[in-house]
Amino acid sequence: MIMICVGGILALVLTMLFGIPYIDLMKKITHGQYIREVAPETHVQKAGTPTTGGVFIIAAIVISALITLLLAQKLGANSWIILITTLLFAILGYKDDSLKFKGKHNQGLSAKAKLLFQVIISLIPAIYITHAGGTAIQFGSFFFDLKLFYPIFAICVIVSSSNAFNLTDGLDGLAASCGIPVFLGIGFLCSYFRRPDLAIISVITVGALLGFLKYNKPKAQIFMGDTGSLALGGLMGTLAVIGKFELYLLIIAGLFVMEALSVIIQVISYKTTGKRVFKMSPLHHHYELCNQSEEKIVKNFALVSMFFAILGVVLATGGQLVW
Repeated sequence: MIMICVGGILALVLTMLFGIPYIDLMKKITHGQYIREVAPETHVQKAGTPTTGGVFIIAAIVISALITLLLAQKLGANSWIILITTLLFAILGYKDDSLKFKGKHNQGLSAKAKLLFQVIISLIPAIYITHAGGTAIQFGSFFFDLKLFYPIFAICVIVSSSNAFNLTDGLDGLAASCGIPVFLGIGFLCSYFRRPDLAIISVITVGALLGFLKYNKPKAQIFMGDTGSLALGGLMGTLAVIGKFELYLLIIAGLFVMEALSVIIQVISYKTTGKRVFKMSPLHHHYELCNQSEEKIVKNFALVSMFFAILGVVLATGGQLVW
């Protein structure tokens, strides 16, 4: 418990320290955000805001994790797989962000290219956990061994998590505020199920996101970019796969699931009927066009995320809320 807290505090401090020079650097080299033409009009004022804040978020997470896990003598294969996967997702996200800088628009890697690389990266934890014999999935009394089909399932969990987090990163402070209760819930589960290494990484991520909010709360000084959102989503899914609570993640990360579903529903509805269910997707943009302020949307979404995280933890632990 002590090392979990130490890791979270260390990540919080490092993120806040790394943020100042990184934001200054991004301003000097003009790596600012380009806004999509279809985005709400209120987003025009965000143009030019420095992005790729995920660089110092992930740096703080990895450094804090290595230090804390070494001190706790918990740095094993599971931790390395999680951290390597997260770093690779961050590199993919940075490549996507870099293409936007060079092209001076909001289009980075093509959807097919991004998906291909996400699948390739997700193969690492998927094959690892399959080789370790963790091919069964469980939810309450439901138990089923997917055997050789498990890698496909694990890849879907990780890639979906990465994209869902990416879709949610659309307002100042939104992804970070909604991610904090999710990673806190994951940390609780990992601690409850005696997975201290995973619990440490989860709470470290909470600390890093809290530190990032100092620079990302309205009006944001920097965005995490795909560098951060793809990596944090990938981390979220990888923790669920390694920790063996894949199905519970659907509930714990319920807010992110809702955001992703809103896009899927919108696309299917428009292509089949020519009508839109939402004024704009993902869901947070719908509420923007309903004239709700960013601050109100972020606050409400964070509360919903907290509700889902608590619900998922309660279901997974059978109501035994003891750290």
